[in-house]
Amino acid sequence: MEVMEKQHFIFLELRQRLQSGLIVLRNDAVEDRAEINVSSGDSALKIRAPDGEYQVKLLPGLGLVEGSCQKSAEVNDDGLHIRLRLKVDQCSEASDSVIERLRAQEKYCILCQSCGAMLFKDRVFRRVLPLPNGNWNALVDDWCCHPDPFANRKLLPKEEDCLLGDTYFLLTWDSSCDQSLAQEVDLSHVNSGSNQHSGKKPGHRNVGVFCKKCSAVLGEAVTTEVVKFYITQVVVTQSEDGQSMITQPRQRFLERALASRLFELSSVQSTFRFSIQTPGGKAMIMIWLLNTDTLIASFSEKARSSDSPISNSDRHLDEHQSCQAVCASKVLYLPCTHSKHQEAIDAWEKDISVHPLPLPQSTCEEVLQLLTACNSRLPPSLRSLNSYQVAYLRR
Repeated sequence: MEVMEKQHFIFLELRQRLQSGLIVLRNDAVEDRAEINVSSGDSALKIRAPDGEYQVKLLPGLGLVEGSCQKSAEVNDDGLHIRLRLKVDQCSEASDSVIERLRAQEKYCILCQSCGAMLFKDRVFRRVLPLPNGNWNALVDDWCCHPDPFANRKLLPKEEDCLLGDTYFLLTWDSSCDQSLAQEVDLSHVNSGSNQHSGKKPGHRNVGVFCKKCSAVLGEAVTTEVVKFYITQVVVTQSEDGQSMITQPRQRFLERALASRLFELSSVQSTFRFSIQTPGGKAMIMIWLLNTDTLIASFSEKARSSDSPISNSDRHLDEHQSCQAVCASKVLYLPCTHSKHQEAIDAWEKDISVHPLPLPQSTCEEVLQLLTACNSRLPPSLRSLNSYQVAYLRR
């Protein structure tokens, strides 16, 4: 059951490449549109409303073109729309996923993201190599005049190897795994109706790998000697960092991991359509990456008057009136569970250019909840585009 969340009190979207921006103030923020003023100063946008001032801190090199703000002629169902132009000295679109950070000849610790349990300690990889990704098997079949020599073979790591997929990495199973990991055949992933490009055979059964401490799903046992870890389920840190990285809330960690991979794959491979799938190849969500140069900021509720008393439990007032604009990827998405989208979903599943991204089924469901929650907080006019839903994934 989808839980609808309340629209942001103030929502701001900035496009660095287009040097433009949009601010939407909810209806209850606007008593008189003449009282709303937007200005800049000290690397920030300042939004003056009747109840107080809201400050959005910008990245270095960004600023408002003075006098460029244009308010909508009237307050509509969304609220008041204000369009503006930006000065952009440098465009910031950096991203950093674990797949990009892993290097050979360096020590790493791998921890369970759910509970922080140590899975591998001081692991050193002699080789860190990328795996062929996407629909590479289907591409070979379509473009090569000879049979694919790797069609029925798995590419597996040797001892001290780390092989990198799009959403996972492969390691060899060692004695330490017996202390921290558990295995169980997962019948829910039997591949009875999967995507034709998934590479899984009908009846394929996954052997799930779980954290012994908290029972969270971490990945799969590819063979008796090789384990697959999904980047959404584990934290990888260099040994000197210790175990202090298990601080991000689960949803924020998941959002950042997914957004970073979408950004990296689109930059390297110029692919913009993705299918979020279960390990068995069942499509769960279709995602279309629109842009990666977006900055977003929002305030969930109005600030109270500055002369109102502040109790010890309300020390977050300053944080509420000021926030940092963050890099985000704007996406269109379709849940594959909705029959009204079946025609579009079928077309995507048959399209070899759609890039598959496998994740545990429970994580696919978390991603859908994340997208739905983001969508429901947007101003109504920004929630959909044609038949697709709109969401932003922060990096």
